[in-house]
Amino acid sequence: MSYEQKLKELQLKLPQPPKPLATYVPAVLVGKLLFLSGVLPMRDGQVAFAGKLGRDLTVEQGMEAAKLSLLNVLAIAKQELGTLDRITRVVKVVGHVASAEGFVQQPQVLNGASDLLVAIFGEAGRHVRVAVGAAELPRGSAVELEVIFSVS
Repeated sequence: MSYEQKLKELQLKLPQPPKPLATYVPAVLVGKLLFLSGVLPMRDGQVAFAGKLGRDLTVEQGMEAAKLSLLNVLAIAKQELGTLDRITRVVKVVGHVASAEGFVQQPQVLNGASDLLVAIFGEAGRHVRVAVGAAELPRGSAVELEVIFSVS
């Protein structure tokens, strides 16, 4: 089954790829690696999950923010590659989580994205990961993801 068919099976639809917020490109293909810039949980041009985990948002809301960020990641990847079926492996995810003082559940928040990657890509979706707490993220976002894919 193709990855795009898997998205349909999971009843997920990719949003329009978000536009860069500053002077950078959303993705760069180098050899067989696709590097994505930081991606926020955008919906219709707006940050859908703003605030800090542990103060303004629950872990569950943070997981939803991570899922939405990942859907935006996949939309950018599809735009760059023409199809998600060129992805051969999810290599690395770096997740930044806007965190209130004392909040230490960044890994649980990022499981929203990681679990979805495994649901879509199976074993090829298992990846190395960094979960980082941040004082502030662009546009007040709760989550920002960076992803590296191996592609054919």
